[in-house]
Amino acid sequence: MKIYMAGPLFSTAELAFNRELASLLRRRGHDVFLPQEHEQRKDLPAAIFESDLRGLEWADVVVACLDGSDPDSGTCWELGYAYGRKKLSIVYRTDFRLFEGTDPINLMMSESADHVIIMPMAPIADLAAEIGRHLDDESSVTK
Repeated sequence: MKIYMAGPLFSTAELAFNRELASLLRRRGHDVFLPQEHEQRKDLPAAIFESDLRGLEWADVVVACLDGSDPDSGTCWELGYAYGRKKLSIVYRTDFRLFEGTDPINLMMSESADHVIIMPMAPIADLAAEIGRHLDDESSVTK
């Protein structure tokens, strides 16, 4: 499947995580649009927006990271766009700061997603395998 990876890309740790997850998904046979590979910090905001929009249009599925006490606003916008375009979406949370007795993800994100993956502190390979399982299930349904 053609995957658009949505998530924060503002720290060394986030960039490295994104790169490794994209690599693992590619090894599973998926094509991945990883925004950090297509945009540069020196690009004008309009150019970054247009590049990401082209990536979203190209993709069959949006895979989005919702880690943090408040998920990245750009990621949330990308998920809303995917929902509006009726694209498959998979959201994941590896953050161990889950909130007892409440939805660990903003309900607008979890209810609009096709699949929600909660794997606190999971190794990236395990997360990639779980995402891949959902993609495989979706592929078998559409055949």
